[in-house]
Amino acid sequence: MAGRLTGKKALVTAAAQGIGEATARAFAAEGAEVVATDINEERLRGLEGVPGLTTRRLDVTRTDEVAAAAKEVGVVQVLFNCAGFVHQGSILECEEGDWDFSMDLNVKGMYRVIRAFLPAMLEAGGGSIVNMSSIASALRGVPGRFAYTTSKAAVLGLTKAVAADFVGRGIRCNAICPGTVDSPSLQERIGAAEDAEAARKAFIARQPMGRLGRPEEIAALVVYLASDESAFVSGTAVSIDGGWSI
Repeated sequence: MAGRLTGKKALVTAAAQGIGEATARAFAAEGAEVVATDINEERLRGLEGVPGLTTRRLDVTRTDEVAAAAKEVGVVQVLFNCAGFVHQGSILECEEGDWDFSMDLNVKGMYRVIRAFLPAMLEAGGGSIVNMSSIASALRGVPGRFAYTTSKAAVLGLTKAVAADFVGRGIRCNAICPGTVDSPSLQERIGAAEDAEAARKAFIARQPMGRLGRPEEIAALVVYLASDESAFVSGTAVSIDGGWSI
């Protein structure tokens, strides 16, 4: 039985762990030919052997690497821009270097990838682009997430701009806005807290459902937006946040 992504080639950034890894695996399970990329080649090896999936190193902050990947990979029908970084602190705790890195990775990284892969997508007749935003964005202000919230709000603007420019040429562009997801990145932040148990409880408490999201739950939404089932969906910001935005 054919999967929902059979016949499509997909590229995933930040695929070595968390939501990116779960999505790369879900894409492959749905029949896609998947190129899973990350800067962490060691962790990427955990995906080796997954049917239909290949891995390669990619640093989305390097224009030359992104251009080389686009040339090597060729036409894709699906792009999932998952790479990102969570800076902690208010504007008073955000140095210019923190700001620059957050914007470069979280926003300009998507700019680089889309700009490199879009021409071939257009020539081939279209495709689906899914960008990782967050509830912490234009949708909600979150204390201690100044640079992150600003960058993820910019992702929503980028998403709508790309969608508007190419809606008549077969390109769909959408953003997903997760709440707090139980990922290796979150565990690192919890582990870095003075009181790890209190930090974990605080993350759970802000989710009205009373639990953290799972990477596989987010991946299921990305599969839908990547597939032809969402053919009438473009320019949207889809919340998947355990009710946090209610």
